[in-house]
Amino acid sequence: MRKSTVPIVLVALALLWTGFLVLRYFAYLPIYGHEGPLPLETREEKALAIELRNHVVAVASFPHNMDHPEALEASAIYIERRLAGLGYAVERQEYTVTGQKVDKVRNIHVTLGDPRGRRPSFVVGAHYDSAGIAPGANDNGSGVAALLELARLLRDHTPARHLLRLVFFVNEERPSFGTDMMGSVQFARMVTARETVAGMISIETIGAYFDEPGTQRFPTPLNFVYSDTGNFITFVGMPRGRELVHRAIGSFRRHTAFPSIGGIAHSFIRGIAWSDHASFDALGIPAVMITDTALFRYAHYHKATDTPDKLDYARLARVTKGIERTLRDIVD
Repeated sequence: MRKSTVPIVLVALALLWTGFLVLRYFAYLPIYGHEGPLPLETREEKALAIELRNHVVAVASFPHNMDHPEALEASAIYIERRLAGLGYAVERQEYTVTGQKVDKVRNIHVTLGDPRGRRPSFVVGAHYDSAGIAPGANDNGSGVAALLELARLLRDHTPARHLLRLVFFVNEERPSFGTDMMGSVQFARMVTARETVAGMISIETIGAYFDEPGTQRFPTPLNFVYSDTGNFITFVGMPRGRELVHRAIGSFRRHTAFPSIGGIAHSFIRGIAWSDHASFDALGIPAVMITDTALFRYAHYHKATDTPDKLDYARLARVTKGIERTLRDIVD
């Protein structure tokens, strides 16, 4: 090798090594978990898919938000009745909004574990309002349905390590998004004022899956790394949530045969901070969003066509069971 080419080779090797280290830091490796055909549905997953569909139809068949207050109230009442029917003591966090068709809105939450033990809590949440004229079957009826079923699956579980708080947030969508009127902002401030919060998971649009190439997009530079087939679930957070992302997706992969990707990115990357996890990250709490990537995959995002018939309930059931196993790992 000529001496003149040695610096070029060294620079190239340094760039490759730097690129690997950057990828290793931001992405959970190996990049994909399960590959190939999915195992057949279990009897439990088939029954779970039916229940998930029923929840989505009940909560997200019509637009429900502050512009549609009667439907928003109907969704809230459905959630409260389902939780009460499971034996939970249902709590409300009401707060006042201004300049809207409603004066008050509420977060709905339940707790697993004895709060007298002064253990750190772990929050799992999903927002139950929809955007504009969208019925919100995927955004976020899918997350609400999953959280309701997680409440059922975990109701007899006593967490050994953390209190587990399951929260249905109001007002995630505009015009509240990013303001003090956002339900998760209100809840994060309330809970951190009285106890230590070890972490948070936001369940956000998890019902859309496709096996054809070209069904998945990503914002730059993520599009240079990940597949264009939208058949996976994603665990994503901002830098503060890196360890929790790794713990959550690692657990999910150990217990669940389903394609998954995970990693962290800064909030300036489009979509990274577009959910309730950002409200907790802003207070210094590690937070993760579990999502099918929403608008980067789902053509009906924030549209009137986001209706219950668009979701893949079999795969939604598989993901919900995977999240259940992951939460058992985290809180124990």
